[in-house]
Amino acid sequence: MKTIAVLVFVSLAIVAIEGKPGIGIQRCLCAGAGLKMVNPNLIEKVEIHPNSPSCGHVEVVVTLKNGKGRRCLNPESKFTKYITEKIEKRTRSA
Repeated sequence: MKTIAVLVFVSLAIVAIEGKPGIGIQRCLCAGAGLKMVNPNLIEKVEIHPNSPSCGHVEVVVTLKNGKGRRCLNPESKFTKYITEKIEKRTRSA
């Protein structure tokens, strides 16, 4: 009887542990700090991803024109702060 109770307890513990994300595992879009600047004429779209449970810091991702891909910007750089301020002003006035 004790072995059944221990087996049930261990099974429940395994299920509970598997459902939780690992400590320190983050799924951020950007690896590293990101670029300080890109040519503003090449920017097609800007995405700002705030802190979340899956990533512990703000990420700024720009999509470049003509299919040149996506780049991560350093949220602490002057260029990125300027871009995000411009976006905030546009959204407030719209």
